[in-house]
Amino acid sequence: MTPTQRCNVRSSESKQHIKNALNDLDINTLSDVDITLDKINRDWSIYQLKRGHRYSTDDMMTAWMADRVAGDVAVQADIGAGIGSCGLMTLWKRSSTSKLVMIEAQKVSHELAKRSILYNSLQHRIEARYGDLRDLSILPERGFFPLVTGTPPYFPVDKALTSPHPQRACCRMELRGNVYDYAKTAARIIHPDGWFVCCHSGTDPRLEDAMTTHGFHVWHRQDVLFRIDKEPTLSIVACRRTKGPREDWPPLVIRRLDGTETERYRSIRSEMGHEPVKTT
Repeated sequence: MTPTQRCNVRSSESKQHIKNALNDLDINTLSDVDITLDKINRDWSIYQLKRGHRYSTDDMMTAWMADRVAGDVAVQADIGAGIGSCGLMTLWKRSSTSKLVMIEAQKVSHELAKRSILYNSLQHRIEARYGDLRDLSILPERGFFPLVTGTPPYFPVDKALTSPHPQRACCRMELRGNVYDYAKTAARIIHPDGWFVCCHSGTDPRLEDAMTTHGFHVWHRQDVLFRIDKEPTLSIVACRRTKGPREDWPPLVIRRLDGTETERYRSIRSEMGHEPVKTT
């Protein structure tokens, strides 16, 4: 697989990258060296492309907030699930009878998620659906899920550089819907008393606008700063259809100026089943 390169957003090369991304990757053309199996917590592992999209802080923090607000729900929908990282991390926190429905439109990510489900022997708990989250035939449920999670792509196609790697491009760019589409789908499938937990760029006002546009009320917001002297890199909101008292959580700083992780972030990583970072 070729190293990632980027190009001007309006160039013909960028347009070709978008076309390639929508054509998707065929997992059967990849070799074992293209795919890695990595621990996602102390009990479960996840298949990822070595040079593609890999699970991230976004996924872990969304899963952490979802667990904090919703607790041990009977079933969860993870829309735009990708390789399954957010859904898996949230499910790990719940009881052994809890279920998860993953919806993903990118074939290669869907196939990787299915491999992870089999590897972790979770077939009885997870249903992986292949298709677009905006397609009612893929998600026919209405008013059903007590918890919906989503980590939509952050960037419109005319606002950022498109990776030539099809999987990375779809995870980064709004090629199959944006945060408004995620909120619209969540509003349709969520139980009247349910929670929708969604992650987006920390400086993008569309996150909260998408929630209110589709009838959600923000109960909590968690801003995440990758370093103490930076603006929030990402923000996660916990929303409900019913209005309640809003209480935003203190901003989370991941790293100090010297590059070391803060105690609060280490505590969250531990809570989510990650091994402590080794320090020298």
